[in-house]
Amino acid sequence: MLSSSSTAVKNLPLKRRLCFLLKLLCFVSSVLIFCEFLIYYVVILQCRWPNVKSGAHMTEKETSASVLKVIILADTHLLGEIKGHWLDKLRREWQMERSFQTALWLLQPDIVFILGDVFDEGKWSSPQAWADDVRRFWKMFRHSAFTELVVIAGNHDIGFHYEMTTYKVNRFEKVFNFTSGKLITRKGINFVVVNSVAMEGDGCVVCRTSEAKLVALSHKLNCSQQKPNHSNKRCSDVEKLPVSEPILLQHYPLYRKSDAECTGEDSAPPEEKNIPFKEKYDVLSREASQKLLWWFQPRLILSGHTHSACEVLHAGKIPEISVPSFSWRNRNNPSFIMGSITPTEFSLQKCFLPFESRVFTIYCAAGALLVILVLAHVQLLTPPFYFAQRLISKHKAV
Repeated sequence: MLSSSSTAVKNLPLKRRLCFLLKLLCFVSSVLIFCEFLIYYVVILQCRWPNVKSGAHMTEKETSASVLKVIILADTHLLGEIKGHWLDKLRREWQMERSFQTALWLLQPDIVFILGDVFDEGKWSSPQAWADDVRRFWKMFRHSAFTELVVIAGNHDIGFHYEMTTYKVNRFEKVFNFTSGKLITRKGINFVVVNSVAMEGDGCVVCRTSEAKLVALSHKLNCSQQKPNHSNKRCSDVEKLPVSEPILLQHYPLYRKSDAECTGEDSAPPEEKNIPFKEKYDVLSREASQKLLWWFQPRLILSGHTHSACEVLHAGKIPEISVPSFSWRNRNNPSFIMGSITPTEFSLQKCFLPFESRVFTIYCAAGALLVILVLAHVQLLTPPFYFAQRLISKHKAV
């Protein structure tokens, strides 16, 4: 049977064989282009900016102009030279690059926040490895002058508290212009950037400096919230900031017992939800969490670190959104948050990226179809077809 098939292939006209090969090439190319490029447009095109309430006396045009369009993502974990296999790097970084660039092109946000753990090995990478990781990061997350990118430090970037050094913190700050206690104000909206790794509360050099900046910023924000009062001497010489309750941006979540109350398709797996969180490792300590809530009285908290989605209420009124990982290495269904924010209101919407399992299914289906087409072309599938036809013919004759 095999010899007859090979003879049949040899007897095929050269033009027909070339035509078949060209068709196969087009088929394979189409599958690759769709799975590695077009699928990101197909999926992200379905995401829409959420609507936000407008003021009573504001027109639709004024509301649109005052809304800040924000994208929030977390835990990209760019692989390093120690643990990162080159093929894994190539695959994961391509996926994140295509997702980010497609989102920028389709959604055109005003500002993008990355909530820490940008790198996987920043906590122990050498100067040369760090420089290579930074180069790859800027290639992947390149952006136009119309979009601002703000990157926050995570434990994998500067180390857990016991690994964190002034050198690592300064190295990160130099590249990303990151400072704990930094205030970012856009369109009258106050964002407070927190180095949550430095909220250990043990008086270390980095911790003392970070907390001092946060306390000073808290004083400014609180004075700005108060009505003018000549008798309040503590606020007389303080620079006034926009009167808007701040939004906290940090890597570690505030203290919670576990992810047991978290819901949604991208929340933690059932077997992990009831595992108790360790303070100062999985979440901030109770003390540090209370400090941040007391200092800033935020209207929203955005965090990462857990790689899974969660929404909790602190003090019964302050929402915290834990943003899941942006990397397929950590999740089958990565996502990012789209936020429409004004000085008084905000509305959030999740945008899922292509499920890796679905991409794998497409490749498997395409591969099976390719095998069938090749076998049919070389007539290996012809005898079974003829056998079926003969059975049908005999049945009709009877």
